[in-house]
Amino acid sequence: MKRLVSTLAAASLLASATPALADDPPPPLPDNGLARTPPMGWNSWNKFACNVDETLIRRMADAMVASGMKDAGYDYVVIDDCWHGERDARGDIQPDPKRFPSGMKALGDYIHSKGLKFGIYSDAGLKTCAGRPGSRGYEYQDARQYAAWGVDYLKYDWCMAGTQDAPSSYYIMSAALQASGREIVFSICEWGNSKPWTWGASVGNLWRTTGDIYDAWEGVKGYSLGVMNILDKQVELYPFAKPGHWNDPDMLEVGNGGMTTEEYRAHFSLWAMLAAPLIAGNDIGHMDAGTKAILTNREVIAVDQDPLGAQARRVSKQGDLEVWARPLQGGGRAVVLLNRSTAPATIRVDWAMLDYPPSLPAKVRDLWAAKDLGVRKTGYAAQVASHGVVMLRVEP
Repeated sequence: MKRLVSTLAAASLLASATPALADDPPPPLPDNGLARTPPMGWNSWNKFACNVDETLIRRMADAMVASGMKDAGYDYVVIDDCWHGERDARGDIQPDPKRFPSGMKALGDYIHSKGLKFGIYSDAGLKTCAGRPGSRGYEYQDARQYAAWGVDYLKYDWCMAGTQDAPSSYYIMSAALQASGREIVFSICEWGNSKPWTWGASVGNLWRTTGDIYDAWEGVKGYSLGVMNILDKQVELYPFAKPGHWNDPDMLEVGNGGMTTEEYRAHFSLWAMLAAPLIAGNDIGHMDAGTKAILTNREVIAVDQDPLGAQARRVSKQGDLEVWARPLQGGGRAVVLLNRSTAPATIRVDWAMLDYPPSLPAKVRDLWAAKDLGVRKTGYAAQVASHGVVMLRVEP
């Protein structure tokens, strides 16, 4: 009887969540109150792609705790594509029995026992990008299943979606998650095709702004983009970020081997400036000291997690030399001096770029050197390595 009542309630909500005609807009969804700062965690795709199983996921959960990443703020362990098996006779999605023989509820319980949160992946189309069963037509049923498994985060992709309307498709799953009885962060992975920054805040907590990232400083490989290519697509998106609702330039590649330490430090710094989700994508169980130092720099993470929730703007661009700045709670500013060129260069930030009076005395701290630089007036200049950054916190 309880299941029948739940099913009838879900059917009622589904009726209200069905894509509406232009003259009959669906009712607005309430804010789910989640992700008031950008989510932090780990996702399996960038390093392991389809090679996932329960042993790997348990190892990553263990490593998140043992490495100090949990203490630094990372808490979501997200299984990306390829976990799916088939649907059972009732239509309930099941995990691949060979890869996840203990089942998803047991895996979620293990992740939760570590003080972490459990994330999973599905797709708005008939199939996922890797050809597993998608959630189209099963949104409420899948949301109930995820809730029963203890899922805390859903990444929802856009493969095999045909002529579906993106806002409507994501609305349905958002309504389903809210009806599931469990708080689940909703990550919209629509790749920026229909400008989700203009509608994503009404249905989700974060939305992808581009195609996939790949492990390179710059370049295009199919529909995947290097770090600088993705950065350039974020320049005009700062008005759309706010607590609970974030532009998502895709997951981190730090530690995956395709870039230098300098480039990875820049990648991490810029994502923190963008108030982006910090979702690691490396093998955190076997990362070197340099990778760990980047991913667990608490002063940089504090910029990403600043409660004001303001995304950085590019306030100066002179060829390959750029200044990015974002306001922080309490009146301070975070600043990145970015050198995209192939040689070291001196880059200067003037206080006027930060909307400060030009002669304002302000304390400056280098967040990678972990060093106070004293009180400066008018601005600050530093030499910046090729493909590198200097990241500052400026406090009047």
